[in-house]
Amino acid sequence: MERIKDSFLELVRDGRGATAIEYGLVAGLISITIIASATLYGTSVSTMLMAAANRLAGF
Repeated sequence: MERIKDSFLELVRDGRGATAIEYGLVAGLISITIIASATLYGTSVSTMLMAAANRLAGF
């Protein structure tokens, strides 16, 4: 556990490590936003697509 902590602190002290951590945080926030959007709008989009499919099936 101490080794992981030391590696993390070394990354933070190094400028490249800080940049990598920042990119990781940004990627995490983007993925959380995508998951939240899919959860909120998934049912609405599914309903809309099913209605369109039913209309097309009627032709």
